[in-house]
Order: sequence, then structure tokens, then C-alpha cells
Amino acid sequence: MPLSSFLQRQKELLLRFRTGIVQQSDSSPTRMERYDFFSSFPEQDKHIDNHYLQQDSEIEENLRFTYDIIIPSGRNDFSTGIVLLHGLNERSWSKYLQWADYLAAHTGKPVILFPIAFHMNRSPSSWANPRLMKFWMEIRKKTIGTTSALSFANVALSNRLSDEPYRFYYAGRQTVNDLASLAKQILLGHHPLFQQGATLDFLGYSIGSFLAEILLMANPDDLFLSSRLFVFCGGSIFRHMYGTSRYIMDEKAYEHLLAYYCNDWFKPFKNDFDKNKGPDDGLQQAFNAMISPDFFRKEREAFFKSHRNRIAGISLKKDQVMPYRGVEACMGKQNARECFELIDFPFEYTHENPFPLNERIDEQILENSFHRVFWRCASFLA
Repeated sequence: MPLSSFLQRQKELLLRFRTGIVQQSDSSPTRMERYDFFSSFPEQDKHIDNHYLQQDSEIEENLRFTYDIIIPSGRNDFSTGIVLLHGLNERSWSKYLQWADYLAAHTGKPVILFPIAFHMNRSPSSWANPRLMKFWMEIRKKTIGTTSALSFANVALSNRLSDEPYRFYYAGRQTVNDLASLAKQILLGHHPLFQQGATLDFLGYSIGSFLAEILLMANPDDLFLSSRLFVFCGGSIFRHMYGTSRYIMDEKAYEHLLAYYCNDWFKPFKNDFDKNKGPDDGLQQAFNAMISPDFFRKEREAFFKSHRNRIAGISLKKDQVMPYRGVEACMGKQNARECFELIDFPFEYTHENPFPLNERIDEQILENSFHRVFWRCASFLA
């Protein structure tokens, strides 16, 4: 479609999303609906003796929230859907609306915009308040000294992960539990949009792809045996990710997080843990396998090899947050070559903003680049 209509569609989607409008014009290929969700931690997670996590368990926004679904027009009974999982420290779905709209229109499947724990509308609005966060920036500077990439956009996450890096794993664990609950609801025919027996596929972007890979690897209750995953700007092993960014976290927080998971994380298991044996919990085993290239390499690469028909992706050459070498370290070079495509765009972009809308970029080139990514994604997930 002409870029003018591409941009106009983005404006329409933003308006619909911000106002909660569920109706659409007769010519619209999709509609949007909003659903309530209640998140419940597994019982063993509710009583962890950690005051930071106990405080988090009382954040009402993270427990009761809504999620939106972009739905192909004219249909109400689907046998499968696509879950779109976003990046780390994101507070807005704005850039994803066009992605979801394109996928719904070209696959004929609903696309579920599901928020990761403590992200998007699952976090207090104060975490996205520039005036308040600038105040906390000054506090952080006085507390830890100079740190690069600190901004009002990332100070909340930077503080939270500096105080307790375990929050990174804990939020992921809660999200996996939520996705399993959603999948069960859909499978049993308890969701108004889906037929009984319906299944879910995934589009994972950035840390959302890391979460989705762990989900497929752990496969709680065998809910995701046939699920497919398309990865965009993701797929890296944790050790090769680079999280320092004004939009993600500051340098001190990233260094602390990296040291915690690449070193301290394995210390509790050192008496019975080695590179070939992990704890009994299946989710934690999957998470452990995705941390460092040297741990569980054989098992991890065997998983990706045996499931390579269900996983595909696109990496961007100039992506510094989730570099392609991290994909190779995660999957193995041969698996990565078979599953992923490494591409570049003929304009300036970043991991956080792969399709920047500005006057310096030729409109047709931008449109072509968008379609190059999402046509392959839609073809794989159709």
C-alpha cells in the first residue's frame, strides 16, 4: 500500500488504541477488542522471603490489567492466534500496532498484544511520568555516581534491577505463568474469540523473543508443543545481549544484571550443578540454558535443531542490543543460518526503533523495509 495510507493507518490505530474504540470502518481489514486478565503467581512464588518481591506482589496494575487483540474483520471463531511479545522497559504499544495490524490482515489470525509483567499497562503510571522520573534520576546520580545512558525513560527499571536483579527472572516467570493460563483458557474454549482446542503462535521482539524461546523450551503442561515462533531483533543468548540504552537501562544497572546472571546466579547450585545438570524446575532449566554459551550448549543446540521448523527470524546488521553473533551463540551457527536471515536497511535505524518515521528517510524505502520483514513473518506464521 502507498506509504501515505501506511502512515494514515498508523494514526487510525493509535487513535483506536488510545480511546479504546472497538468499532472499525467498513473498509478496515481489522478490528480491536480489549479483554481483562487477572494474573496469579504459582503458590510457591507468593511466599518468597524477599521484601522487594513482596512489594512487587502488591502492585495492583501488574495483577489486574487489560490486553488488546487486533482481529481480522468479519470473523469471531478462530482455531489459532498469534501472541506479540514486546521489548524490555517498554511503556507503549504504539510502534507495535502497525506490526500487529499487518499480521492480522495477512495471516487471518488474531494478534494478541500481551504485556510482560511490570511493563506497558502492567506498571504504575508514575514509572512513565517524565517529571517524577527526572527527580529519581537526580537521586540515582547522587547515589551511584555517573553512569552512561541514564534517562527519565529508564531510571525506574535501572533502579529496580540495581536493587534486586532477581526481578528480571521473576517477571519472566510470572509472564510465562500468565501465558500458560491464557493458552489453557483458549484451548478449553473459554475465550470468546477462539474455538475449543485453539493454539497459539508467537512473534517475539527483543527480550520478548528471549521469553518466547524459554517458553517453548520449558513447554509448561505441553501447551506449546506445536507453537511457532518468529523472532525479530532478538534470539540472542543472554551473555551477548547489550542492554545499556537510554530506552532500556543505564550502564551500571546493565553491568550489575550481567554479573548477577552470568556469575552469581549459578552459585546456589554449585554443589550439584555443572554444565550438564540443572535444577529440577523445567522453567528454570530453560532459563539457565539461555544465559551463557558454555552452559547447556549441547542440550540447547539440540532443542533448536529439533525444532528449527518451528522457529524463524530476522536479525538486523546494525542491531547492537541483540546482535546476530548472540543468535549464533544461542542456537549454534548451523541452526542460526537455517532459521535466521541477517539483513540491513539502507537508512539509519536502531534496535529500539527499526522503522524510524522522519523526513530524512525516503518514504518508499521505509515502506519496502517494513514489508520485507513482516511479509516473511506473516508467511511463516500464516
